[in-house]
Amino acid sequence: MTTSTDTLIYRRADVYHDFYQGRGKDYRGEAAAVLALVRERAPGASSLLDVACGTGAHLRELSGSFAEAAGVDLSPEMLAVAARNNPGLPLHQGDMRDFRLGRRFSAVTCMFSSIGYLRSTADLRQAVRNLAAHLTPDGVLVVEPWWFPDTFLTGWVGADVVTTGGRTISRVSHSVREGSASRMEVHYTVAAPETGIEHFTDTHVMSLFDRGTYEAAFREAGLEPHYTKGEAAGPGIFVGTREGARA
Repeated sequence: MTTSTDTLIYRRADVYHDFYQGRGKDYRGEAAAVLALVRERAPGASSLLDVACGTGAHLRELSGSFAEAAGVDLSPEMLAVAARNNPGLPLHQGDMRDFRLGRRFSAVTCMFSSIGYLRSTADLRQAVRNLAAHLTPDGVLVVEPWWFPDTFLTGWVGADVVTTGGRTISRVSHSVREGSASRMEVHYTVAAPETGIEHFTDTHVMSLFDRGTYEAAFREAGLEPHYTKGEAAGPGIFVGTREGARA
């Protein structure tokens, strides 16, 4: 789920998928919360586009609630895993800032803080405009942001070990603030009977846009934003609808 293929983990989509599944990320619960936000504003929503869909875990949980569903991601390796998770669904390779599908959807989603990989406010504005351009007039845009400058915790250390699919994956991360962005260094160790032990390191630089910057990007794209923190721990959700659409 990224707008950059510089990070190795997105080229190791199998490890990414198995790690988050093994750690128990609640894709089903998150998808249910997104669906409720969409249905509240567009009860008749019939089509869904999941942008930065990654390995398609949210898409898999959401697609059954729409007559049509599709996904977009920049990484071909992530899309290959998404295709296995969502057989028959249209999946497209593209950058959230400028992909063009030539059609519109009742709901457009961008989850797992993928939008945080955008490096500048100009990139953010361009991406939100592009997502809004793929909405029907009464459509709903749902974006999970990265942390705001005042909610990011510098020095955060995360550590997990999971065993799934016959292999063990450990992930240890350390995050610090670096100017107007966060910089997270992540170490992975993957062990399997057939391949032995491998280790690789990733660095994720993600912009710490503030709430007002997100809201301004939505409004510039013709959408009225609403921010909700939600019940689960996390950076929250932005929901955007066009003026005059159901609030």
